[in-house]
Amino acid sequence: SALCDAAKAEVIVLPVPMAKDGTLNGTELPLSELWKLLRPTQQIFAGAVRAEDKEAVRSCGLTITDYFSREELTVRNAVPTAEGAIETAMKHLPVTLHGTPCLVIGFGRIGKLLAHDLKALGAQVTVSARKLSDLAWIDAFGYAGLHTNRLSGKLRGFRVIFNTVPQQVVGEALLQELMPDCLLIELSSVSGFDLAAVEKLHLNYIKAAGLPGKVAPETAARAMKETLCKLMEGQE
Repeated sequence: SALCDAAKAEVIVLPVPMAKDGTLNGTELPLSELWKLLRPTQQIFAGAVRAEDKEAVRSCGLTITDYFSREELTVRNAVPTAEGAIETAMKHLPVTLHGTPCLVIGFGRIGKLLAHDLKALGAQVTVSARKLSDLAWIDAFGYAGLHTNRLSGKLRGFRVIFNTVPQQVVGEALLQELMPDCLLIELSSVSGFDLAAVEKLHLNYIKAAGLPGKVAPETAARAMKETLCKLMEGQE
């Protein structure tokens, strides 16, 4: 009956991520079967839509909007992500974040908010970035700065490293520099750490995924609702 209702609806909101192993996330329904039920006149919204799925939707004459790629939702989600990252660190550290040397890799939305929150807690905050403009802002905000491509020889003193960059940044040679009790917290969908080397060196690694929904589900849901309402009203 849910599928019949979806076929009649003017607006359809699908989950984030939309797909899992070729099926609609949370169901056993193949996406190919779902597209056959829908009409070109319907508004279809989904989160974290892969390029191949967008192409499949287009080939069926349908139009889909990825609400998860909207800037306002990404920024709003960065707030609970930063708070969740700090909560994760607090749970797994035997020391306070106050006075603890922390490295944030990346100065995007999450990196900016995380560095701000860590500094407010009294942590010793270092941020790495690649752009010279970002490094200038890092200095202006009072954080220590490192170039992401020039971390060699500079990682020994950190007790916590948060990664926000969606590609491998810290390989085995860099991981060997770390103190054995250094905590690695992954905030990106693609690990910034060499996971084989992490296991080989017996380092403490935590994959902190889906933090907005886990840390602050009401806030995450409200942000998603506001974004969807704007999209339905045609606001850019």
